[in-house]
Parts: sequence; structure tokens; C-alpha cells
Amino acid sequence: MSDNSRGLIRSMAVMGSTQTVNIVISILRVKALAIMLGPSGVGLLGIFSNLLDMVKTAAGLGIGKSGVRQIAIAKRDEMVLSRVRRVLLSAHLLQGAVAMVAVWVLRAQISVWLFGDSLYATEVGLIGIAILLTLLGTAHTALLQGMRRIDDLGRVTVYSALIGTFAGLVAIWFFGEAGVVWFVVVQPLATIIIAYKYTKRLPVSKINILSAAEIWDIWKPMAKLGAAFMFGGLATTLTLLLVRQSITQELGLEAAGLFAAAWGISMIYVGLMLSAVSADYYPRLTEVITDRVAANELMNDQLQILLSIGGPVLLLLIGLAPWIVTLLYSTEFESAAELLQWMTAGNVFKLASWPLAFSIVAASRSKTFLLMEVSFNIVFLAIIWFMLPSLGLQVTAIALLVGYFVYFVITNILAYTLQGFRWEALSIGLVGMHITLALILLGLALTSPLYGAIVSLIMTAATGLFGIRVVLKKIGPKGSVAISLVKLYTFIRWPI
Repeated sequence: MSDNSRGLIRSMAVMGSTQTVNIVISILRVKALAIMLGPSGVGLLGIFSNLLDMVKTAAGLGIGKSGVRQIAIAKRDEMVLSRVRRVLLSAHLLQGAVAMVAVWVLRAQISVWLFGDSLYATEVGLIGIAILLTLLGTAHTALLQGMRRIDDLGRVTVYSALIGTFAGLVAIWFFGEAGVVWFVVVQPLATIIIAYKYTKRLPVSKINILSAAEIWDIWKPMAKLGAAFMFGGLATTLTLLLVRQSITQELGLEAAGLFAAAWGISMIYVGLMLSAVSADYYPRLTEVITDRVAANELMNDQLQILLSIGGPVLLLLIGLAPWIVTLLYSTEFESAAELLQWMTAGNVFKLASWPLAFSIVAASRSKTFLLMEVSFNIVFLAIIWFMLPSLGLQVTAIALLVGYFVYFVITNILAYTLQGFRWEALSIGLVGMHITLALILLGLALTSPLYGAIVSLIMTAATGLFGIRVVLKKIGPKGSVAISLVKLYTFIRWPI
């Protein structure tokens, strides 16, 4: 299993470089926005971004992700590639245009739904432009990914983030809160401009105008495969939008900003970890999913690696949440720290669930996977709807923890019954240790932030030391860093 373990870590390193730069840009962007507009501005950006994600997901029909597969298959035949490319770009253009018009026509009704009045109707309508631009950008990045132009894709991600952030902040500087919508629009515009620079270098054959039958033959399999991605993503974005809407209407835009701040921080690190898992672990698991013994071994291995690397940082985040929130945002966001602590404790269950959830997808049980994803969203949303008026903003974070606990239980049941998953002793130990420590630390940090911070540093050091040892036992003493660490463990009389 050492090769598999090294593959995961290598994937984290490759994807982490681009993602880390993007995260830093995102943090600076939100920091600037928080200083310039405060919680209400951050809340408004969160709502507009959620609206964009929801409509984009529905209008895109998932063919951005499925299109990557079609491009990869067709890349050896330049003529076929040119046809797939044309259909992919044309489909995104048409679907985006329809979505843009629909949002503009319904702008007043959407504004009332989101904010309780039509005050932001024009801004909502302008989000339609961002939807069209985003889908066109998705088509271009899908081309690069399908052609395995990973370096170019990384450049597009970083350059567009830099340009979009600068232009968006300039808009806010001149127009204040009214510039938030342009902040959303310029991001995908920058992506298209930069991506086109690289996609135009791809091989293209001159082709005749495609008939309706030819277009349908290419579009249909992309849409069929993309439907599973669409519904899963739509459920999540819709849930988050409904949550933000409920917070805004019950507690106001400032409260929505506090929630957005906590949510954003909690998802940054976990998103980085899970993107690495999906890049390397998913294809490996797909290859062996019919071999229950091999699949079980692989699932346990990935679970152990993920918790060994990711668990200590989550413990650190729980303890240092008050200082992290203030650093990344401002003192106006201090109340978001408690939300972040609850959310981070919930993310421990998410990390423990993810390797098991992938087994359902790898086995092509798309409907089961969709129901599994929806179960979290239902629990999360139901708790907030029923308890937000009486318990206040804190219930949103508690709902996340409860939702991921339910998700953890469901994934375990499904992985056991459908794939025959069995826990290894080390997996049980790592999951039990991190869940127990996270909940203990959560209680302490909520009671005494200072003691919580001190204890979290101790817990992080101890679990990190244990986690690194687990990883080293899997990958072996290869490389100067690994050899040095092995010597360190020998020196402290804990040899590997």
C-alpha cells in the first residue's frame, strides 16, 4: 500500500500548490471586502455567490465535468476532438444565455425571495451575466483539463483569481456596496480571457456545420453523465442558499455575513484535503472496486492517511478560531469564531466519511450516492428552519455538526451493506481519537478561549506526531525529509 499512499501525498502536493495560492488570494480578497464593507458586504457577496452557484449548476447540466471525459476520449482524433469541442462550447453558450435571460426576467421575484423585498432586483439580474460568463469559462477549463494541460489550467486559476480580485476590489472602492455584484461578474470574465489564451493553442480541425443529429449524439452522453453531478451539486448549493436566505430574513444581513465568514474558513482546508482525495483516490478505487478485499484495504488506507494529515489541523483550528477569524476578517467578525468551532468539529465527521462515500460512486451507484448527499442537506436545513428563530445563529453551526454525524452513520451503513467495508483497528483508533478530542476541545474552547488555544496546541502536536508516524510507516523512508523524520522518531525512542 505504500505506492497508493505516496500517490495520495503526491496528489496533495501537486494540487496543493495551485490551490494554496488561490486560497491566499481568496483570503486577501475577503479580508479587503470585510474591511471595506463589513459583515453586511460579506453577507451580500455570499448570497450573490450562492445564487450564481445554484443557477450555474442547474443550467450547466453537469456537462462541464462530463465534458472532461469526452475530451479525454476524443483527444487522439483531431476531427472528433474538434466536434466535441464545438458542441461543448456551443452548449455552454446556449444554456448560459437561457439562464441569463431567465434570471433577468425573474429578478424582482428572486430578490423578494432572497431579501424579503425587491431592493436588489437589478443586482440579481446582473448576476445572470456572471452565470453566462461562468459557464463559458467552465467550457474552456474543461478543454484544458480533458487535454491534460494541467500546468495551463493552474495558470488560468491563479492569473484569473489575481486579475478578477483586483478588478472587483476596484469596483467596490468606487461604488461601495453596489460594486459587490460587479465583484462577482469580473471573476468569470477574467477566467474566460485568460483561458482563451491557452485553449486557442489546442489542435483544431476545420469541420463543417454539424447537423442536429450529430450535435445530439455528442451532447446526449455528456448530459446523461453530467446529470448525477448536477443534482448532487444543486442539492448542496440550494441548501446553502436557503440557509443564507433564512438567516438574512430572520436575523439580518450582518448575521449572514458572520455565517459566510465561518463557513468560508471551515471549507477552505477541508476542500483542499478532499480535492486531493478525489484526484488520486477515486480512480484507484474505481479500478479495484469489484475486488472487495483490495477495495477494503484501499478505503482503510485512505481513511488513515486523510485523518493522520488532516485531523491535527482541524484540532488546531478549533482552538485558535477566535484569532484566525480576527486575522482573516476583522474584529467585527468575532462572533463568527464560535460558529467556526462547531463547524470544524463537524468536519472531523466529514473527513472520516469521505473515503467511504467514494466507494458508492466508484461502484456506479449514482442514485444511492445522490440520496446519501441529500440526507445531509435535509438534516442540515431542517434543523436550521425549525430552530433558527428560537436559538439564533449558533444553531447553523450545530446543524452542520449534526448533519455530518448523520452522514457519517449513513455512509458507514451503506459501505458495509453494499461494498462489504470492514474497519481496520488503526482506522477505528484514528477516527475515535480525533472525534473524541475534537468534541472535548470544542467544549473547552467555548468555555475558555485561552485554555482552548493552549490545549489545542498540545493536542495538535501530539496527534501530528502520531499522524506523521502513521504516514511514514506507509510510505517508507524514501527521500531526505522522510529519512530525517525516521531518525527523529528513533531518537525519541519511538522507532518506525
